[in-house]
Amino acid sequence: MIPADIKEGDIIFTAIPHLLYKKVAEGTGSKSSHVGIILKDSAGQWVVAESAVPVSTYCPLNKFINRSENGWCRIRRLKENLTEEQIASIKHEAEKRMGMFYHLGFKYESNRLFCSKFVYEVFDAALGIEIGQLETFRELINKLPDTPLWFWRIWYFGFIPWKRITVTPASQMNADNLFTVYDGNLTTET
Repeated sequence: MIPADIKEGDIIFTAIPHLLYKKVAEGTGSKSSHVGIILKDSAGQWVVAESAVPVSTYCPLNKFINRSENGWCRIRRLKENLTEEQIASIKHEAEKRMGMFYHLGFKYESNRLFCSKFVYEVFDAALGIEIGQLETFRELINKLPDTPLWFWRIWYFGFIPWKRITVTPASQMNADNLFTVYDGNLTTET
């Protein structure tokens, strides 16, 4: 069941049960490995604007939640209420990024997207609000120095790009300018 009090512009976090995404969550000390923006489509249906493999798209909210391990999600919202104009601006910026290819190397300074970069860019361009924190891979690992690196060494062909700037779902899920609306497991019908 979808929470009744969700609003357009809410940010939804999930846990994708595939190896890459589990390693993203593990490497950032977070339950979440994926993030998107809740909106309504032209028919008034709930969708999530997201950067997904292979390209950014809109996904029905039920389907987005069903992809998460055990239906877990956390929904967070900006502390200030969004106006209709701000929601329209978010939708405009999300639409501009539809169909862009996914960056499997999580490089912020690229013309491709990944989920947390999509959310970061949309809110920054639409409202001038930063959701999450830009940081290097080295800064990420320094926060959790006991994180096993074998997977990332393989993923990056032996050379982890320590100076690469990225933004993670974890930094967004912990952002001070958001508050939690819902946190738990949902069962939805497709």
